[in-house]
Amino acid sequence: MAKKTSLNLIYLIGMALVVIGFCMPMFSGFLGSANGWQFINFKNSGFVTIGALLIIVGGIAGLVACFLPQMSGMKFLCILLSIIGGVILVIGFTTNGGIYKAIGKGIIKHATFGFYAVIVGWVLGIVGAMKK
Repeated sequence: MAKKTSLNLIYLIGMALVVIGFCMPMFSGFLGSANGWQFINFKNSGFVTIGALLIIVGGIAGLVACFLPQMSGMKFLCILLSIIGGVILVIGFTTNGGIYKAIGKGIIKHATFGFYAVIVGWVLGIVGAMKK
């Protein structure tokens, strides 16, 4: 029983890191820094907008799943949804034009602490979602 409780706590910390990391600056460059909210653009919605929305929706749904016993089976789906959003965001960076393509070419080079918080949150979320 203690193992399940510690896994729940690890999952909670991981999903909190995803949400917090999304709100912190994720990328920086000569034009300034950008957090996850700045990638959401409903006028020209594309892969970048869809990916950013999936990251934050998966993170928030994962946090909610920690506190609602009815949703405890959805934890793995929430972390998977968030990771798929990250993959879509990277694909959107590399296929769209303008500033997105410039960031996509050097995604690790321009990454800041928000990006790394999301990655660590995903790892902790996967570990916390594991069951025997």
